[in-house]
Order: sequence, then C-alpha cells, then structure tokens
Amino acid sequence: MTGELRVTFVGGPTALLEIADRRLLTDPTFSPAGEYETGPGRTLTKTEGPAVPLSELEPVDAVLLSHDQHPDNLDPAGRELVGRILLTLTTVSGARRLGGTAQGLPPWAALALGQLEVIAVPAQHGPAGAEGVTGEVTGFVLRGRDVPSVYVSGDNASLDQVRAIARRVGPVDVALLFAGAARTSLFDGAPLTLTSELAAEATRILNAKIVIPLHTRGWGHFTEGPDAVRKAFANAGLSERLRVLEPGESITLISRRGE
Repeated sequence: MTGELRVTFVGGPTALLEIADRRLLTDPTFSPAGEYETGPGRTLTKTEGPAVPLSELEPVDAVLLSHDQHPDNLDPAGRELVGRILLTLTTVSGARRLGGTAQGLPPWAALALGQLEVIAVPAQHGPAGAEGVTGEVTGFVLRGRDVPSVYVSGDNASLDQVRAIARRVGPVDVALLFAGAARTSLFDGAPLTLTSELAAEATRILNAKIVIPLHTRGWGHFTEGPDAVRKAFANAGLSERLRVLEPGESITLISRRGE
C-alpha cells in the first residue's frame, strides 16, 4: 500500500505537512528577521525571514506547536496565526496560556483529525531537569491508514525520550528532527535541542526511513547547521536517509509498506 506526505520547509522550525487530506503547520515563525525577547533582558536573534509567506500556505487545518514559551518556536506573526486558526495542538500548560482554540494534549494522548491520528509524545528541552527552566514541551507522531507515519520531535534534546517513543509507537517512516543544537546561556551552554550526532542516533533508534532536519538555520543560537547534519549522517552511514531541504523547498515522500 502507498501513501503520500508532502513537506514544505518554510524556515527555522516551520514546515507545512500535507498528509491524509490535512494541512498541518509545525511551530509557526513568520515574523521578519530581527531581535525577539525571550525573557526580561534576554533576546534571540532571527537571521532569516520565512521563505514562504503564510498567505501561500493557507488554509491550514491545524498547528502542531511544540511549545509557546520561546519566539524561535512561536514568534509574533506565528502567535497571531494561532490566535485565529481553527485548532492548535500543544502542551497542556501552553493551551492554558494561549486560550482560544488551543487544545492541550498530555504525553501519549491522541486526537483524530479526519483519518489522521495525532499522538502527543514527550520531549525534553535541554538536559535532565530542564523542564523547570525551559518549560513543558511536546512532540507529535502522525499516523493513519495508507499514509506514512511521521515523528515531529519539537525541541527535544533527549535520546531517552526518543527511545520511549520507539518503544511505545514503534518505527516511523519519516522523522522531522529539530536538530540545530540550540544553545543559550542556560545550563552552561548545553544543547537545548538535538545535536547532529544525536539526530543520527535518533534515526537509528526510530528506524526512520527518511529524516528531514528542521530548526537548523534561521536563528543565531542554532549552533549546528545543515552541513553539520550532513557530516554526522555521513559518519553514521545514514546519508541515504537524509533529506535536507532549502527554505521554500518541498518534497513529496511515498510510503511503501510491506516491501
């Protein structure tokens, strides 16, 4: 059996997923390049604007929002979208803060969008114990009849969480890994998202057939870009699974199960 997934990379953590007759947008960041406040006296620098304007992506059926606390995952323009869109799936605490049509899903909770099942999966935004500082974060798994299964990592830095997902959900066809090794002054500069090497290991754990890295460019605190990801996957013997998209580029993937 076959099924299609089309992914359009907008920039940063933002991609449009077209699957099972649904149009889903990951962490929306549509504001221009500039400085964005992440806390009192703390800013993050956005170095690239969106490669595709939101007007060319709409209508969007739902937003898959890993968390609302940081502007590199939800910038002002993204926040405006979340305020008017029909459905935003996110963390339980994030839904309380956002209000409106935001719906919080605890880890392992599932929701049906037509023929597509969306499962919230755990994520850890930094080293062990990070949640008290960085806040609650979620990832997502998408699956349905005759379509590829998809893992969207969100801002996860923990392979233990990836192992838990592999045990609970099983292998995935496509993994969208936030893999830019984001670092700030928090936790003495420990990575807040997957490094390139951890992304390669996550690919093995999930037995993902195809990996599309997100969150590797567009913000100044992303410390490992697309070339670092390519090198890590080459060193791991996984280059054939990697698909690095340029901003604005789309790819259509076909799942052939049982082969």
